[in-house]
Amino acid sequence: MKGVAIISKKAQPDAWDAGRALAAWFEARGLEASHVMNEPDSLELPLPPEVDFIVVMGGDGTLLSVARRYAKKGVPLLGVNVGGLGFLTEVSLSELYPTMEQVLAGQCEVEERLILHAAIYRQGRFLFGENVLNDAVINKGALARIIELTTWIDGEYLTTYRADGLIISTPTGSTAYTMSAGGPIVYPTLRHVILLPICPHTLSNRPIILPETVTVAVTLDKKAEDVYLTLDGQVGAAMQAGDRLEVKCAPHHLNLIKSPRRSHFEILRAKLGWGEVPAPNFFAGKGPA
Repeated sequence: MKGVAIISKKAQPDAWDAGRALAAWFEARGLEASHVMNEPDSLELPLPPEVDFIVVMGGDGTLLSVARRYAKKGVPLLGVNVGGLGFLTEVSLSELYPTMEQVLAGQCEVEERLILHAAIYRQGRFLFGENVLNDAVINKGALARIIELTTWIDGEYLTTYRADGLIISTPTGSTAYTMSAGGPIVYPTLRHVILLPICPHTLSNRPIILPETVTVAVTLDKKAEDVYLTLDGQVGAAMQAGDRLEVKCAPHHLNLIKSPRRSHFEILRAKLGWGEVPAPNFFAGKGPA
């Protein structure tokens, strides 16, 4: 390895101090370490030409913003949570340096996570587009009425949702807004797209899991007002009646360095408060008594 970039959460002194100490630790081992503060999403911070991976110091929100900007470069990201355990920032500060030793020794797994690209078209012309790691959400303002969302899959009409909104999510995003809205938890390395109406007027409108190859298109009805597209809960744009949203798999994915200390299911148990007592391991050679 030749170099590493460390991006710390803006306006969080603990993240900045931890990042600065980590940069000194890398440099003592002969690696070039660039330490910068995470800036607003409109800014892409320049990275040194030879960066083997990026360490993100903050929380899941910080990693989401960094992923939108740098996933296309193919550089693996490692999330360090300056606070509690996160779904994406799996490494705690107490585990930081032992984990870095394993990363430098090549003992950590790198996962590929699906990235989506969402674009708004107005009167047939491109208006706005961005990549997302978690989800693209169409939702109405606080006082807006139910909106009608005519939806196509690869050009074939699916249905017209009458709902408070619509979530189009990756498997990574299945533990974010999708889960809060009653959607399924999907294993994060699967290559699927989740379509989930928010509070649908028709109870038969259920979540749909689609292959990564599809293009999902959604058009607002002509009476729609006070409607927004939000990406990863952080950026987005206002939508108007007749606007068309298209969401499809991006041409690149996110390389995410996994924590060597816990599995995805351990994180689920910790974050969701699932059972504390281990269940019998029926795959260890013995079945139930």
